[in-house]
Parts: sequence; C-alpha cells; structure tokens
Amino acid sequence: MHSILQKIKTQGLLPLYFHPDPAVCEAVMRALYEAGIRVVEFTNRGEQALENFAHLRHIRDREWKDLTLGIGTIKTGEQARHYIAEGADFLISPGFVPEVGAVAAQHNQFWVPGCMTPTEIIAAENMGATFVKLFPGNLLGPAFVSAVRELFPGLAFMPTGGAEPERANLEAWFKAGVAGVGMGSRLISAAVLQEKAYAKITEQTRMVLELIREIRAAR
Repeated sequence: MHSILQKIKTQGLLPLYFHPDPAVCEAVMRALYEAGIRVVEFTNRGEQALENFAHLRHIRDREWKDLTLGIGTIKTGEQARHYIAEGADFLISPGFVPEVGAVAAQHNQFWVPGCMTPTEIIAAENMGATFVKLFPGNLLGPAFVSAVRELFPGLAFMPTGGAEPERANLEAWFKAGVAGVGMGSRLISAAVLQEKAYAKITEQTRMVLELIREIRAAR
C-alpha cells in the first residue's frame, strides 16, 4: 500500500478547501493541523490557487514537516506539472483524466482519479490507480460502494461531496467499506471562513476524527 494512501486511511478524513486569501489559507491549515490532521487536499479552484499552494508548501516545509500536502481539482496535464513543480505530495482529480495519470506516472506521483461509474473505475484501475475518489458522493451514496467494492478488491475508495460531520452518515460510509471520506464545505464552511472562526474548524475536525475512531472501533 502506498504510504500516502496508508496515511489517508489511518486518518480516515481528508479535509479539502480553497480560499483566495493566503492568510486565510494559512489560518485554516493551522486550525486543521492543531486538530490532528496530517494529510490535507488544497483545491485548484481559483486564480490564486497555485500561488497560495506554494505559500502553504513553504510554511509546511518550515513548520509542519510531518504534513502531507496534496492538490485537488487537477483536470489537465499542464496543471499537474505546475503543482508537481511546486512540491505537491499527491494529485486528486474530480474525474478520470488519463493525461493527469500519465504525468503523475512520469513523475512517480501518487494520483487519485475521480470516478462515478464502474467503467471509469475499471479504466482507473487499468492505469494503475490504487485509490479512487467517488464523486459526487451525495449522488452515489454508500450503497454504491457496497455494490462495487467486491469487484475491485485491489482498490480503496473515498467519497467526496456526500460525507457529513455526523455519526449516522459516517457510519453508513465506513460500513460500506470506504478507506476514508473527503470533506470540504461541511467541515470548513463559508460562514466560518467569513467570520474567521478558525477555532470552530479545529473543534469540528477533532469531533469528526473522534467519530471515525469510534465507528471503526465498534466494527
């Protein structure tokens, strides 16, 4: 098992976010780190994304040496090359994008493709993927994971877009067999960012991590 996959699986939660203000990006990362997060997905969703990612990576190298920092919403080979050059630890795509997979393989980079159908999952597996992002998770649901998991014993799955910070939802996903859940606005809401209530992010993240630990321990 790839070390990054193992780290995400151990954590059980992959926070993901973007903000155009580098100071906010840094404050959110500090809040997540304080909560115990050691793997984060920053998302490529704005004009400032590459610059802000570089800012976070420099701070990581100086202060958070045990933090694995990846980049999400990678849709082209060119984007992949830019972020690899800026030191991204892994790449995540919202869909199955062969050119991103090819660039990742060329640079020996861990790549997580996004898939929505068995056909896409097969294509990703045939390209060498070992970890698949199920997106949008709210449309697929835990039942989809239960239905396809046995067809792909060599793959690990992570829903994004359908995980909620509450017990029943998380129990359903982990019972279905996911390796972890991706969580964006449900964990780092626009309201919290506007208020700069970063302590709430730390509190909420700690709660979700504890819920996941409890759910796994009870299985």
